[in-house]
Amino acid sequence: QVQLVESGGGLVQPGGSLRLSCAASGITFSIYTMKWYRQAPGKEREWVASISPSGGSTNYADSVKARFAISRDNAKNMVALQMNSLKPDDTAVYYCNAVLLSLTYWGQGTQVTVSS
Repeated sequence: QVQLVESGGGLVQPGGSLRLSCAASGITFSIYTMKWYRQAPGKEREWVASISPSGGSTNYADSVKARFAISRDNAKNMVALQMNSLKPDDTAVYYCNAVLLSLTYWGQGTQVTVSS
């Protein structure tokens, strides 16, 4: 059974930081591309960041570039998203996603709220 479990969300003030984690099980984690998506209330789910299976390549949405950093630990089957300089517009449910060719798995999401 595949499970992706996100953690680390919460309430943070503008300009603050949060670190999201996603623990994977039931897959050969090291061969999956890992991604973070987010969905704000009333909006479509949007891609935030991706990291290659080896961790050697990362990509970011323009809206988070230079503020967010994705990383992975293949020994621990975990992927993280370090979020700095958070803005109210970053408020959303953040989802972890594992992709291998036509296979895709999702976590249940973790809420991030940026508000003073």
